[in-house]
Amino acid sequence: MARLAALASGRGIPEFPALALTALRITTGAALFLHHGWEKRPTQWGVFMAHFPNLFHLGSPLSFLIAFFSDFVCSLLIVLGLGTRWAALFCFCNLWVAWEFVHHFAFLGRGPEADHGELIVLYLGALAAIALAGPGRFSIDGARGNG
Repeated sequence: MARLAALASGRGIPEFPALALTALRITTGAALFLHHGWEKRPTQWGVFMAHFPNLFHLGSPLSFLIAFFSDFVCSLLIVLGLGTRWAALFCFCNLWVAWEFVHHFAFLGRGPEADHGELIVLYLGALAAIALAGPGRFSIDGARGNG
């Protein structure tokens, strides 16, 4: 009976924070890369430049390059665990801007933008956790003593 009570309270479950950070880092970075980064690969730039939003009056090409750096480059850095906190912070800021100016903070409601809101919030939460907690021990940063 005491053993059942310990399991119910969570005290009997082993903790693996380094593995948890690794799983969070790899799944978040890989999902961001596969869903948003791969579509922005250099062979597709012409397609994107034609219709990419011109945020902050930077011009569509520069706005696209910022998104490319976030979704393609930084997501791979997050997977590898290299410069992880800065990469996660950059991705967080880029997604926040997209959520605000492109999706208009859509989360609940109807319309074509509402279905992106839940995914964006999940990405933002995961990226914030990675930026705050770091990459964990099982990363390039961790191996270099920066984890």
